[in-house]
Amino acid sequence: MLNQTGARGAIAGVVEPIAKGLLKIGLTPDAITWIGTIGVSTAAFVFYTRGSFLIGTLVIIAFIFSDMLDGTMARQSGRSSKWGAFLDSTLDRVGDAAVFGGLVLYYAGGTTGRDLSLIHI
Repeated sequence: MLNQTGARGAIAGVVEPIAKGLLKIGLTPDAITWIGTIGVSTAAFVFYTRGSFLIGTLVIIAFIFSDMLDGTMARQSGRSSKWGAFLDSTLDRVGDAAVFGGLVLYYAGGTTGRDLSLIHI
């Protein structure tokens, strides 16, 4: 999709220097993967469970860019590996589950969004 719109080149122009800078300060692609997953999960459970969907989505979008960064960092550093790909894809699913979990907790918790659905199950 990004290739069809020509956006991939524009995004790469922004992501590549950031990735290079993160590598210079000693961060690894795996660390960026973990940071992104923790950020997405935290935002989903903090904002979505309270019904703050707009701000939650904006915060999650900010952390989703880490998914582009980790791959770029791995290529730039020559650290692309099956383990890194496995970790990235697995933690992507964890982040997805957190987003859906935050929504479930909100909608199953009643109209106030403050009750946890686990209590009602």
